[in-house]
Amino acid sequence: MFFRHLIASALTTLLCFSAWAAPLTPEQHAAKEKGIALYNQYKAISAEPYLKIAAQAGDKEAQYYLGEALRLNNRFMTEEAYKWYVAAAEQGDYYAMYRLSGTGSDLCSAMGNCPPDHRTPGDWLLLGRKTAQALAEKGDSEAMYVLYYLSNNFEWLEKSAEAGFPIAQYDLARLYEQGKGFFFPPWKRSEKVEELAKKSAEGDFIAGIFLYQQFLEGDDTAIRYWTEKAVNLGSAEAIYGYGAFLAHEPEQYGFPLDLIKAYGFIYMLKDLDGGGGMQENVEYKLPKIASKMTPEQIEQAKVFAEEWKATHPPLSFFPPKLGF
Repeated sequence: MFFRHLIASALTTLLCFSAWAAPLTPEQHAAKEKGIALYNQYKAISAEPYLKIAAQAGDKEAQYYLGEALRLNNRFMTEEAYKWYVAAAEQGDYYAMYRLSGTGSDLCSAMGNCPPDHRTPGDWLLLGRKTAQALAEKGDSEAMYVLYYLSNNFEWLEKSAEAGFPIAQYDLARLYEQGKGFFFPPWKRSEKVEELAKKSAEGDFIAGIFLYQQFLEGDDTAIRYWTEKAVNLGSAEAIYGYGAFLAHEPEQYGFPLDLIKAYGFIYMLKDLDGGGGMQENVEYKLPKIASKMTPEQIEQAKVFAEEWKATHPPLSFFPPKLGF
């Protein structure tokens, strides 16, 4: 019964979303951005109503993220999550196709009762490969990256990295770091990992920045530069570290003492409401900084935090789009 209802629901969704010509209204776009921001703060439950506004309006990216939020919140592929993945996939979203290709036992394929016109996980895998490859052959570096996961063909990851996709550069660096590939002489491996990490960092990929910083020990000027770069991109982890360094808690890498900014950066992490386990860090570090400050300085720090948030991207943990 569940699977028959699942297929009917998915087909109904496709009929309802058969035409996607209308762009999002400003209100729908704002809801989408808010939903994705909450998802990236590990607050997928809070993200759902915002994502649903844009998903119902036909935005395929919002549909994909809504499927992700529903799947993660329920810890398995639900009927509703499946519906939104299908809606996104039917609009050509290869991330959704990848997710549908791995659904396996959650769907009617496990029961052997799929209707003739129903796509199995294998069908979605083939469609995902076809969709991504068509774009990859035109030079789309992101499509090359997803095609690697859809095909398990390592060459596509290398091509994506060569084409400049920063996430692929990071993933390739980590795989080389773990022993993938052949390098002679052996030290060329470390050189290649550093080269890829630097390129990924230069592409504003947060994980790439963190990886590249591992090669910069002893170069405090470079470490400060990349820390501040990650902070300005909204990385919650970088902001916590930056606030601690500015407070000299600990004193490291030559960061100047600035208690007002230090308190402000740590204080703004309260907005995460415990997302990513950050609340414990805030509760530990903020009183240590406050003990060095006057009440007036603390108020100045709170004003600084509000002004910073108004002019920078939202706080984020930058989870991978392919999910968990």
